[in-house]
Amino acid sequence: MEPPLTTAPDDFDYERALYGCARGERQALQDIYRQDSRHLLGVALRIVRQRQQAEDVVHDAFMNIWTQAASFDAQRGSGRGWIYSVVRNLALNAVRNCAREVPVDEETAEALDAQNSLEAHAQIADAFDLSVSLGKLNDCLARLEPARRNCILYAYVDGCSHGEIAERTQTPLGTVKAWIKRSMGSLRECMA
Repeated sequence: MEPPLTTAPDDFDYERALYGCARGERQALQDIYRQDSRHLLGVALRIVRQRQQAEDVVHDAFMNIWTQAASFDAQRGSGRGWIYSVVRNLALNAVRNCAREVPVDEETAEALDAQNSLEAHAQIADAFDLSVSLGKLNDCLARLEPARRNCILYAYVDGCSHGEIAERTQTPLGTVKAWIKRSMGSLRECMA
């Protein structure tokens, strides 16, 4: 049996511990936890600024380390760097996700739930109409020249700007704008 990995920080073999995790050795994950959990918590806390959320980030990070250790490649970087990047990325994602959340009071939440229920019901009721419309839309799109159809799909399905479409298609920007405008007119006529 190999000696425990918990030694002085400079002597800890992160790569060996990650390879152990990849082989399913729980002791290797425990050794990483003992070695660096408080430092990882500090990294997460500096980013998310809330202790409970930082603890959640570290928990999720250790789950990812356990399940994704096989993806670690020592030729691309150090084991310690890989572990810390897992924590950092999860913490940054948590901050981004929190920035998107908007707190609401209970009454507003109930109103939103009721509105979502009504919309879901309306969507189910219109499912047949939608499938008919989509079939017609596909027919109308098929009538467009391939280059123009691609511009429409890049704009409305992929969400690309006119400049991005011009880059993707290697077509002048003015031409892309004209194609989209004319193609939208053709689609409106076809769908009517």
